[in-house]
Amino acid sequence: MKCFYAKETEAHDPRFRLTHGALMRNAEQAERASLLIAGLDQLGLKTEEPAVAPRACLEAVHSRELLTFLETAWAEWQKLPGAGPEVVPNAFAQKAWAKYPDSIVGRAGWHMGDTSAPLGPNSWTATRRAADCAVAAADAVLGGERSAYALTRPPGHHSDAETCAGHCLLNVAAIAAERLRGTHDRVAILDIDVHHGNGTQWIFYDRDDVLFISVHTDPNRYYPFFAGHADESGQGAGQGYNVNLPLPDTTGDEEWCATISDALAGVRAFDPGALVISLGLDAHENDPLKGMKVTFDGFRQAGALIAAAGLPTVLIQEGGYLSPDLTTSLASFLGGFLGRDPRA
Repeated sequence: MKCFYAKETEAHDPRFRLTHGALMRNAEQAERASLLIAGLDQLGLKTEEPAVAPRACLEAVHSRELLTFLETAWAEWQKLPGAGPEVVPNAFAQKAWAKYPDSIVGRAGWHMGDTSAPLGPNSWTATRRAADCAVAAADAVLGGERSAYALTRPPGHHSDAETCAGHCLLNVAAIAAERLRGTHDRVAILDIDVHHGNGTQWIFYDRDDVLFISVHTDPNRYYPFFAGHADESGQGAGQGYNVNLPLPDTTGDEEWCATISDALAGVRAFDPGALVISLGLDAHENDPLKGMKVTFDGFRQAGALIAAAGLPTVLIQEGGYLSPDLTTSLASFLGGFLGRDPRA
C-alpha cells in the first residue's frame, strides 16, 4: 500500500485552544505525525512525498475566498497593532444575515468556525501539502492501487466549503473524493472519526453522486454539537445520501464495529467506484478527547471489515491525538485492513 506524507506539515504546530473557558495547548500538535509514522513503521510501510496537486483540486471543494484567506491571513494579521502569534477570531459571522467584511479580523470570524484551528506562519503550506497527500493517494488508487494512505495533518473533516474549524483547515477527504469523482460516477465516504464530519456533510449534502456516512459520538453532548444527528439525511438531489449513525460515549468494540458493518452495507448498496475513509483514531479508549472506548482490537476488526468491502480505498488521516497508544491504534487498524500483524 502506498503511503504519502509531506514533511512541511510538521511546521504547523498550533498553540491556542480554549476548553471550558480555559486557555490550553492545542491538541493538533506536530508530534502526532511522528507517532503515526511509527505506526506505519510497525507494518514496514514507508511514506512517499506527494507531488504538488493542481489548485483546481482545492477549488473543486472550497471557495476562492476561503483559499485566499488561508493563504494570506497570517501575514495580514501580523500588521494589526499588538497582534498575537496566531490568527484566532474574536467575533463570528451570523451568516444568515451577515455581509462579507474587508477587515482581516472580520474575515477571520467569517472563515473560522471556532477557536480551535488557529493559523500560524506555516499553516497554509501545511494544509496545502496535506491536500497534496490526499490527491496523491487518490491518484494512486486511480492508477491501479487497491488502497493508499495519506498522513494528512492538519486534518479536514470539520471544514466546509467556506469555513475551517475543529483543528481542520482544508477538507482533505472531500478533496480526495472529488478527485476520485473525476473518474467514478459515484464515490462513498465513510467517516469513523469519533467526531461527526460536519464539514464533509455540508459539502456534499445536496448531491447524489457522493454518499457520506459518519459513525461518531452523539453530538448532543460532544463536538461538533450542532450537526451529526440521525435525522440529517441530505436535501434536494442529496436526500437519502447523507447517513449519520451517532453512538453514546460509552461505545466499545462490539457496538462500534457492528455500526461500521451497517455503514458498509449502505456503501455496498450505493455501489460506488471507490471509497474514501476519514480515518480518525480518536475513538480509542485512551485518546485524550475521551469520546468512545474502542480498543486496539476494535480498530483491527474495523480495518478488516473495511478491507472486506473490496473497494478501491483511499484512507485519509483525521483525528487521533497525543497518546502513546496512537501509534498502536494506526498499526492495529492498518494491520486489520492489510491482513497482517504489526511488528512486535
